[in-house]
Amino acid sequence: MGRVRRAARVGPGPAGGPGGPGIQRPALLFLPDLPSSPFVPRDAQRHDVELLEGSFPAILRDFGAVSWDFSGTPSPPRGWSPAPAPGCHQFLLYRAGKCQPGNCRRCPGAYRALRGLRSFVSANSFGNAGFSVLLPGARLEGRCGPTNARVRCHLGLKIPPGCELVVGGEPQCWSEGHCLLVDDSFLHTAAHNGAPEDGPRVVFIVDLWHPNVAGAERQALDFVFAPDP
Repeated sequence: MGRVRRAARVGPGPAGGPGGPGIQRPALLFLPDLPSSPFVPRDAQRHDVELLEGSFPAILRDFGAVSWDFSGTPSPPRGWSPAPAPGCHQFLLYRAGKCQPGNCRRCPGAYRALRGLRSFVSANSFGNAGFSVLLPGARLEGRCGPTNARVRCHLGLKIPPGCELVVGGEPQCWSEGHCLLVDDSFLHTAAHNGAPEDGPRVVFIVDLWHPNVAGAERQALDFVFAPDP
């Protein structure tokens, strides 16, 4: 609990945390003394990684049920969020810690997987879960997530050639049916450099607690960062 009190007093941390400016700078909360690396070993969240990968066929079917042609229509179909950047689309089952009941009903396999996770940030404004789509030619410019207290899990669903994720200066790529664990408080970019005929890059993203955040700390952060009513 001492870490949470120190984090509340200090804020995001001098120069954005131990990584220095431009490397790791969480916007809202820097929890001190957490092991930090751009990519987190799979074994750190083995149960949840294996559960999500085992649910890959069901989650992929759910995406097919809610997918559309992403052709730039004036407004996205029901359940899809307005594009956060050109060529980027989201269908969220949880948004900032709040369940989206209509979207969950349309994605029963994905929702069932979320309910089975042990470390899903499900009652905290730092927690999100849903489908992320990146169209050919699209790029998400460098940004940092709100806190180092979470790990963002990416389950690859459709990964065409030419897709890349760079976190803290380290490049990686997604793989279909496999999870990639990312500390998104590091500066990160995502790009789809493939051809139009390659189709979109699709990942299922789930926010998990950092494995070194203790249970009492999670409860305290759930209270401090409770979702908006």
